[in-house]
Amino acid sequence: MRVLLSCLRITEIMTPYSPMPFSLARLPRIEFGNGSFNQLIPAIAGFGHSVLLVTGARSFPESSRWQTLLQQLSEQGMPYQHAVIPGEPSPELIDDIVHQFSGMSIDVVVAIGGGSALDAGKAIAGLLKVKRSVMDYLEGVGPELDYEGPAVAFIAVPTTAGTGSEATKNAVLSRQGLDGFKKSFRDDKLVAELAIIDPDLLATCPQSVIAANGMDALTQLIESYVSLKANRLNDALGESGLRAARDGLIRLYKTQGQDVLARENMAFASLMSGINLAQTGLGSVHGLASPLGAFYPIPHGVVCGTLVATATRVNIEAMQQREAHNIALKRYAKIAALLMQRHYASQDEALTGLVGLLESWTETLGINRLSDYGLKADGIDHVVKHSRGSSMKTNPIVLTDDEIASIVSERL
Repeated sequence: MRVLLSCLRITEIMTPYSPMPFSLARLPRIEFGNGSFNQLIPAIAGFGHSVLLVTGARSFPESSRWQTLLQQLSEQGMPYQHAVIPGEPSPELIDDIVHQFSGMSIDVVVAIGGGSALDAGKAIAGLLKVKRSVMDYLEGVGPELDYEGPAVAFIAVPTTAGTGSEATKNAVLSRQGLDGFKKSFRDDKLVAELAIIDPDLLATCPQSVIAANGMDALTQLIESYVSLKANRLNDALGESGLRAARDGLIRLYKTQGQDVLARENMAFASLMSGINLAQTGLGSVHGLASPLGAFYPIPHGVVCGTLVATATRVNIEAMQQREAHNIALKRYAKIAALLMQRHYASQDEALTGLVGLLESWTETLGINRLSDYGLKADGIDHVVKHSRGSSMKTNPIVLTDDEIASIVSERL
């Protein structure tokens, strides 16, 4: 028997591993590291001289880096314009900005900020030369024309760690209200030419932003890892991102952005989450994030942070009941081992541990509940009805309406 077992092990080791098919969408050139923001001026010069800067309303424009950047542009003789994105961008805001600047000679669009600024910059760069309404290209709400371009060169500089927008082809736009929507303008031509990811820029993030955006990145890493389109390449990126989030998120929150290594880890985790979601799709949390963010003024990161533990548990329970051999159960167990840095005696123990950890982090980070933003029990059916977009299609199991509703109701 010992000889037989030994032979079996040897056979297993010597059996060639056959990678499953995958495709890799276009990515930007990426400059990652502390101090990499200093490469921005030379990078702009590589595309031309006239620049449109796209930022949020306060955080970066009120920083010393903003004044330094403007001074450097002036010294280099680079004319600049400035567009402000006060919140999650709407199609109307994008169209207004494009109308304002499309008559000017803009060589490069540079978006500096969180996901909203980056998504807006991406859309603006895509439309300055096309001169059509973004509504012509939004998925699911208009004629959905094929985007032919050309796009103006685009540079993405994230100042938060969460959305991963610097690595994707998606510009997510929202119209608020119970008849609103949250949809993507999406094309490979919108991918940034360059992403400058400087972890030092995270040092001034408010603690609430660190929490919400960090949970967004974590959710994207988890959902892409168990996605129906998961593959070997994205597994490697996802596992490295999960380790980085494990080592960075809580430390960054507790030190209010002052832990250098934690900043590096979360900037990396966010980048990996963006790369992976672009390749594999996401899951039930992001399926719900679309209507919740459209119908109610709930920040995207808050939606992710408040739902991820419950959505993970509901997914697991649904698979245990209906698809006990679903590979995603093993993948969830692997996530538990990565995040907890321990070996579990059984898969069920690992799955229980994962849900418990996510619940603990949600509590530690002070993530708000959905009712804090006006959602009530009688609004859940409306949310569920509009939750089956592209993200829900790559969830590892098809959830019933009642299961989706239970995810929302538990976080009221």
